[in-house]
Amino acid sequence: MKDLGSERKWRPSLAQIIFVVLTAVTILPLVGLFFFRIYDNQLIRQTQAELIAQSRVLAAIYAEEVRARLDRGIVLGEELPLEARPDPTDRLTPIPPDLDLAANDLFVRRPDARPAGAAADPAYLEIGARLMPVIIETQKVTLAGFRILDPHGVVIAGRDEVGQSLAHIDEVAAALHGQYRAALRIRIPDKAPPPIYSISRGVGVHVFSAMPVIVNDRVAGVIYTSRTPRNIFEHLYQERAKFILAGLAVALGTIVIGLIFSRTITRPMYELIDRAVRIGQGDRDAFKPLTHYGTREFALLSRNFLDMAEQLARRSDYIASFSAHLTHELKSPLTSIKGAAELLLDSLKTGAEGLTRGEQESLLSNISGDAARLEVIAQRLRELARAETIDQRESTLLAPVIENLRGRFPALTLNMSDALDSTVGMSAEKTLIVFSHLADNALHHHAKTLRLSVIRDDVGVLVEVSNDGDPISEQNRDRIFDAFFTTRRDSGGTGMGLAIARSVMTSRGGSIALRPAADRVTFELSFPAG
Repeated sequence: MKDLGSERKWRPSLAQIIFVVLTAVTILPLVGLFFFRIYDNQLIRQTQAELIAQSRVLAAIYAEEVRARLDRGIVLGEELPLEARPDPTDRLTPIPPDLDLAANDLFVRRPDARPAGAAADPAYLEIGARLMPVIIETQKVTLAGFRILDPHGVVIAGRDEVGQSLAHIDEVAAALHGQYRAALRIRIPDKAPPPIYSISRGVGVHVFSAMPVIVNDRVAGVIYTSRTPRNIFEHLYQERAKFILAGLAVALGTIVIGLIFSRTITRPMYELIDRAVRIGQGDRDAFKPLTHYGTREFALLSRNFLDMAEQLARRSDYIASFSAHLTHELKSPLTSIKGAAELLLDSLKTGAEGLTRGEQESLLSNISGDAARLEVIAQRLRELARAETIDQRESTLLAPVIENLRGRFPALTLNMSDALDSTVGMSAEKTLIVFSHLADNALHHHAKTLRLSVIRDDVGVLVEVSNDGDPISEQNRDRIFDAFFTTRRDSGGTGMGLAIARSVMTSRGGSIALRPAADRVTFELSFPAG
């Protein structure tokens, strides 16, 4: 039984399914490992973006205050190099947030302020005083820390550290040279930064942003802001609905993976196990193809298993039937021989009152005939045993086989086509066994001629063997290939010739069938290609 659908339909291989599942299982821990870091990083960059926006607004106000005092002699700071000066034609100059927990952006606690080398210019102190109310109102909403520095890094506005210098801090020093700089600093002093996979890496840190104020291509001061990013657990609680949906999505994905395993592996496996149990219980319906194969490997395994089981079942039925017929065929001649032998023994014991010489000769003749019949049956059994052996990729030409057949049956006239140079996938010995039984069967049914017609194609070799002997009756056409079925039992027929021919053909992947014909008995033999 062949299920063509199981061969043609594409299915993933078991190795592919295992690879995909193992890859997914490998990725899931990595996703969990970096989830908090990625989310913390997003919160930190969101905080930096907010500080950039707030600083830029204050920087624009600061710059306007400085420009209003240029005619009063206010002193600006360091002049920007030509390559660092902003292009006045650029309408958009965004500053993207770039802090990253995965990089080396996490520093120790911010250094304390130092005493200023010189007091701030009163003009800058005046600007700081004017901006202080704006800073206070902004802090109420944003919770950010603001410090406004003059061109030398001295604090001119802020709740603390006014009059002290922050010029020694890295991000402030960069801003005093006209470059925007941000830093991520840990709030707990004298402790090393936690590892990248630690949940606490994004907790207890401060984002610092130093925005330079540029007036006439010179540094007029720095807007120095800071803020602690939002706590990740607080944010997770606020976004709990989204994370519940994400958890449900993960659970759904797990269920999908389980269903894939169940459909492609577990379900076909259990169905095949059930078929094996049913076959062991003698259920012939269990040989049907599986309802679902899952993978290519299961399709191949189940098809070969069911084919093998069906062949074994047929072989078991054949052996049971063959044994019953063989017992019956051997019983008759053995009973006859035993009876004749007992009569002869009785004759020897009674002496002159026993069997006559003619009767003794008749009994001995019966014994000889039955022994010959047993010898023929034994010969047929040997041929049947050879028919069941498997050729090792043997092949032969038809022409020499037919010539050998002509020598064995000189009483038959063989008519042959011109395609006898064909090669069949069977040994010469077994090919001759098939043709010999067909010829012998034709000869015993009064045939005079045997005609062979050969047709070659890409699949194999088709041979028609026909004879002009006695026709086969309709009631016997379906039984002629059964072992021990014969219409010539009285004349020594064993009923094994055609059964052996069919066994030889089917064991090599070929077939033999009786074709309907009005005037001739025609057999169609399909040989595998050689």
